[in-house]
Amino acid sequence: MNTPKIAVVGSYATGLTMKVNRLPSAGETLLGSGYRIDHGGKGSNQAVACARLGAHVSFVAKIGEDSFGDSALQLYREEGVEMAHVERAAKAPTGVGFIIVEAAHGQNCIAVDPGANELLSAADVARASGAFDSAAAVLSQLEIPVPAAEAAMAQGRSHGAVTILNPAPVRSLPVSVLQLVDILTPNETEAKVLAGHNPAEAADAEVVARELIRSGVRQVVMTLGRKGALIVTASSVRHVPGIEVSPVDSTGAGDAFNAGLATALAHGATLEAATQLAVITGGLSVTKEGVIPSLPCRGDVVSFCRKEGRTYPEWLAA
Repeated sequence: MNTPKIAVVGSYATGLTMKVNRLPSAGETLLGSGYRIDHGGKGSNQAVACARLGAHVSFVAKIGEDSFGDSALQLYREEGVEMAHVERAAKAPTGVGFIIVEAAHGQNCIAVDPGANELLSAADVARASGAFDSAAAVLSQLEIPVPAAEAAMAQGRSHGAVTILNPAPVRSLPVSVLQLVDILTPNETEAKVLAGHNPAEAADAEVVARELIRSGVRQVVMTLGRKGALIVTASSVRHVPGIEVSPVDSTGAGDAFNAGLATALAHGATLEAATQLAVITGGLSVTKEGVIPSLPCRGDVVSFCRKEGRTYPEWLAA
């Protein structure tokens, strides 16, 4: 069976995490524990997740000429992600996030320096046109400048690929961007922001999704957490329920969801079938701590489906 190609355009960032008994006050120094360094960045996570599910992945990104950048390239070598279009920036460090976690309650403080991610431009994406050759799907997010994400969607359209935009972290987008998106994958809050609503106000998910479709998006697959996902098109709506799991850490669940959706679509699945798989990949990811360790492989999905008596596509077991 042919291995489909997915082009992912997005971010890489290193996460530096430490636990403390309580969050510090201004000017206070506390002793911490459990310091760890993790791979992160929504684009990178989604690229790795797609590769684990059996896609040929070409990643377009920008990292620094530092040890964190070296670590990113090592990750891609280990995971089989094509990195010919991962550029190294001499004038900026690799993106990094500093995370302080209150041990007892899990509350945290996070400071992020996007670093080289902020230098990824539309021109960089255009020069990486080889990443889009023969791609069945193009996947991007908003941890990079909007012009770069827009260029990714435009490249996908021009190459005949399905364009998927995960609008996180959410920000207002011009209609010109939305009109390039075949499938938008917001959560409920992100959808409200994109549609111009106050994120705190109550709003019917289907109504909000249809507003986004009127803005130019072709289809919306809205993630609903443990409740699954909502598929809204111009003529239909369908709820795909979540799976029953024992959650441990929800960090990265959205990345696993988007990877499952993109990989299934790249294999020729219908939107409903792809969303059903995405709900499984997203759900399985919350059963393990950490992002990269939690991203499921094909075998994990097959094992779950067999255990639950669910059917699964042949390519997963190839």
